[in-house]
Amino acid sequence: MTHAQPPEPLVPNFGGACLSGVIPGLLGSLYRGEPLPEWMPSEAGGARQVVLLVLDGLGFTQLAERSSLAPTLTSGSGGPITSVAPSTTACALTSLATGCPPSAHGVLGYRFALEGEIMNVLAWTLGGADARMSVPTPKIQPCPSFPGSPEPVPVVTRYDYGPTGFSAAHLGDADLHRWYTPAGLITGVRSLLTSGSRFVYAYYEGIDKIAHAKGLGMYYDDELSAVDRLVGDVLSVLPEGAALVVTADHGQVQVGREGELLGPDIMDAVTLLSGEGRFRWLHARLGAEDDLVAAATESFSHLAWVRTRAQLIADGWLGGVPSAKVAARLGDVVLVPFTDTAFLDPADTGELRLEARHGSLTPAEMLVPLLSWPTT
Repeated sequence: MTHAQPPEPLVPNFGGACLSGVIPGLLGSLYRGEPLPEWMPSEAGGARQVVLLVLDGLGFTQLAERSSLAPTLTSGSGGPITSVAPSTTACALTSLATGCPPSAHGVLGYRFALEGEIMNVLAWTLGGADARMSVPTPKIQPCPSFPGSPEPVPVVTRYDYGPTGFSAAHLGDADLHRWYTPAGLITGVRSLLTSGSRFVYAYYEGIDKIAHAKGLGMYYDDELSAVDRLVGDVLSVLPEGAALVVTADHGQVQVGREGELLGPDIMDAVTLLSGEGRFRWLHARLGAEDDLVAAATESFSHLAWVRTRAQLIADGWLGGVPSAKVAARLGDVVLVPFTDTAFLDPADTGELRLEARHGSLTPAEMLVPLLSWPTT
């Protein structure tokens, strides 16, 4: 059967309009008076205080399709920038906070290979066991957080996401201010600005949560409307001379709870599956690499971009050549869907409950908003 030519992947724009450049640009302007990069909305330049609000899971495509539900968000200046690859929370938030590409920080998704086991950085487990003592965060992620800040950055985040392994890995020694309800996010931001904090990082995860649980239908729409009101509330507490910047880590695609199961032609050639459903790494048995590439291409090239580790690195997906230590976390072949599907791993049962997903290099997943409002 002849299949249509696949689309081109949307490769992260490292060095340009990319998530990894947001915080270095903001901190350079705020603390050293440097001009903002030309791709960043200019309203934040010259502000005495800046709030960066990260809305987990809000893709630019989804926002543009629902502009009538989000009048406050769509009133901001700016536009789309790219996330990183894979376009998942763990990888993208680490690139945002450190200003480093995945090739440097090494958080290559939320599940990657480490010492022959699967490291889940969101749960901070290795092979399913608690790894808080056995895997110190510098072993996973060496890049400093919030580069260019002369002081610890206050982070306003949900109570559950306090002193966890992943928080330490991507936020470093940030000063955590934890909220219990969304109103507490407003309280935390207002208090910090009133006390003189120059840069505040705030994080809200509701859009991502509802997309995973309920998909991109009416629950998503109502959550977006609620988030738009949240953004308005943040704007209302900004003192004179302060600016708000809003971005996100990735977008979403509606996949449903069905997906692709890997057959014997694939599984007989692998020792391990890592990554996630829309960025699935296959780790080949010794000597089976070529057979695995051939089988994956034959079975799935009409659904997904099929790349070897070397091809992916050469094409710039990770923003550079990883060290041997980081490269060892990658599989030999990756399946990255450009269709609305996912490659399932029976060992990752949580994935079976997801309605919307992300991780791939489609515009719906890769484009995120970067918006700002002028200082008052």
